[in-house]
Amino acid sequence: MLVVIGPAGKGLLHVFSFPPEVDRALRYPPPGAWFPPVKQGTIRLNAGYPFPASVPAQEIAAATQALVAKELDRPFHYLSSPAMRRLPQLLAARSAARGMACDPDSLMVTAGAAQVIDLAARALLGPDDLVAVEAPTYMEALEIFRNYTPHIVAYPVDSDGLDVDALAADLAGRRARGGRVPKLVYTIASFQNPTGATMSPARRRRLLDLADEYGFVILEDDAYGELGYGAELPVPLRALDRSHRVIYAGSLSKIIAPGLRVGWAIAHPDLIRAMWTYKKDLEHSFAQAVMTQYLESIDLGARVAWLRQEYGARRELMMDLLRRYMPAGVTWQEPGGGYFVWVRAAGVDTAEMLPRAVEAGVAYVPGRYFFADEVAGREFMRLSFSFLDASVMEDGVRLLGQVFAAN
Repeated sequence: MLVVIGPAGKGLLHVFSFPPEVDRALRYPPPGAWFPPVKQGTIRLNAGYPFPASVPAQEIAAATQALVAKELDRPFHYLSSPAMRRLPQLLAARSAARGMACDPDSLMVTAGAAQVIDLAARALLGPDDLVAVEAPTYMEALEIFRNYTPHIVAYPVDSDGLDVDALAADLAGRRARGGRVPKLVYTIASFQNPTGATMSPARRRRLLDLADEYGFVILEDDAYGELGYGAELPVPLRALDRSHRVIYAGSLSKIIAPGLRVGWAIAHPDLIRAMWTYKKDLEHSFAQAVMTQYLESIDLGARVAWLRQEYGARRELMMDLLRRYMPAGVTWQEPGGGYFVWVRAAGVDTAEMLPRAVEAGVAYVPGRYFFADEVAGREFMRLSFSFLDASVMEDGVRLLGQVFAAN
């Protein structure tokens, strides 16, 4: 890419080119730039947000007041809040309750799960390395991985999560050909975004065995792992890992408030130290201190149980609305947890249909943006049942059904 920046001498212009990494990054639009403008009043079935009443705004405000009354200016300084320093212990205790006991050197507090993904990619991936993802997968993870390598391979997801047999067959073929195998395998094993699928116990064990056999690291994104709507929650991969091959990415965004940006990584101490090398955000100390004060004032287990009930009811409502309003040819996968339902519309390009849906008053996320392959997923869309009230959700699904019928 050539850029003219101004006079370099009499009658001359200075022309230079950016490094190839910049050109590569510019191949992709900035996050969210593909989404059309949404007019006021559009029903946002695309919004993967907690519902407003679930965000404990008053309690967080009270925690903030109590923190400042106790610590005065200290939470506003660099790394100086005593409350902030208690947060790793709270997160470690929460993790241990889910089978992931860890020592202080194995846990790092981050600005959400997305920062864990970024730090893991930065520490592990070079420009010639291969990263493996699910198809479909979390779109922001794809954006992060593309910052570090253009080499992304994807394996399908079905109702039992990542197709580990397909992964195993491809790995064996790559080894036989002397080809490159992934250095990092990224998976949302529990209540996957966007499909809502959960990896079966047998596949979890097989994936860990493959990591031992081929020497790759597993990055487990567990942002929705506590929001299951069955009797029991799945066991995280990290809790089954005996070879220290899993980097666990946890988040409080979905069970408390995404704006506070609090997540954490659990991994082998050497991996944590490598990730620390690249962590230059000076700790987000105020948000972490507020989160500590809030967590110490509540029963988090009771809050998560309430959220599972609330989101479970919303999931059931969405299933009923889809059955009521979707025309023939539209199918979906019932999610076991999380925020989303993955919908397929046979013969419809959902990205091409989106402007008409927005004009009709309803928005969704087209499926193509969840695939590393830019031509895949065109018949799919992701709908969120987490954010909207019941009557608004019904209006949105009804309008969407009408758009499909007119397509």
